[in-house]
Amino acid sequence: MKKIEAIIKPFKLDEVKEALAEVGVQGMTISEVKGFGRTGGKKEVYRGSAYVVDFIPKVRVDIVVPESLVSDVVDAIEKSAKTGRIGDGKIFVMPVETAVRIRTGERDDDAI
Repeated sequence: MKKIEAIIKPFKLDEVKEALAEVGVQGMTISEVKGFGRTGGKKEVYRGSAYVVDFIPKVRVDIVVPESLVSDVVDAIEKSAKTGRIGDGKIFVMPVETAVRIRTGERDDDAI
């Protein structure tokens, strides 16, 4: 099993969710997060004073899938979240040792 974590622009969430449903993803966890990368935030003006907004709002999508789905899920996220502009986000893939469905006690692939 692998955990796929994607940081995307908030307005792309619906497109990503639809693309993931098409490749067979049945569940995901969504978190509203803030961060910045190479852009370092953006400058804004408020009442005549310039200031830097250090952290940009993003959405984090967490999904655990069998290894057989990893490439399809990564491709689906990449294609549906892409705008071609700075700040489109990142996708990380990490190993998962064990998963347990608390209600039934199912483990690993059966739990996801």
